[in-house]
Amino acid sequence: QVQLVESGGGLVQPGGSLRLSCAARGFTSSIYRMSWYRQAPGKERELVAEITTGGGRADYADSVKGRFTSSRDNAKITVYLQMNSLKAEDTTVYYCRAVGRNEYWGQGTQVTVAS
Repeated sequence: QVQLVESGGGLVQPGGSLRLSCAARGFTSSIYRMSWYRQAPGKERELVAEITTGGGRADYADSVKGRFTSSRDNAKITVYLQMNSLKAEDTTVYYCRAVGRNEYWGQGTQVTVAS
């Protein structure tokens, strides 16, 4: 079993930055891909960024390209989402997802961008 623990959400002004963290615990050796999603009320869950634990290449949604950067620390089995130039429309709950033998989700962390 794998548990994902997210942290780093909060309130930030437009144009500001936040860094989210997602640490995997438990049977982590099978994990080969970790992703960040977000879901606003009444909307479908949206893939924000995805990074492989092997090569480390990250892919991003068009809406966040150039503003968000995902990175990983394989030793800590942790992925990060550095969010810069935040906009009000980035406000929502962000979820971490890991794929290994099964699919695992974090509990979500709220990001609020407001003046």
